Amino acid sequence: MDALATSYSAYGPQSAHQRLDLRAQAQQMEGVFLNTLVSEMFKGINARGDFGGGFGEETWRSMQSEQFANAIAQNGGIGLADDIMRSLMAVQENAGNLNPAANPNA
Repeated sequence: MDALATSYSAYGPQSAHQRLDLRAQAQQMEGVFLNTLVSEMFKGINARGDFGGGFGEETWRSMQSEQFANAIAQNGGIGLADDIMRSLMAVQENAGNLNPAANPNA
C-alpha cells in the first residue's frame, strides 16, 4: 500500500457520509489545536481571590478550555479545519497518481 494512501484515499471517490466523517475529524483536529491555545491563554489569568483559585479551579480548568476550544471549532473555528479538509482531499485525489496499482493506465 502506498505510504500516502489513507482509508479515504485508497478506495477512490468519497461518499457524502465519508466527507461528513472527514469534516468531523478535521474539526476535532482543529479543536485539539485550539485547546492548546486556550489552555495557554488561561495560564495567564490570575484567578486568585474570593471566588477563584485552589484545587477545584485547577481540576476543572482543562475541561473548560477543552469545551471552549470545541465550541469555537464547531462554530466556524479559525479556518484550520477547512485547510485540513483541503489537504486530505488533495491526498485523496492524487493517490491514484502515486500508486501504479490503483491506476492501470500509468
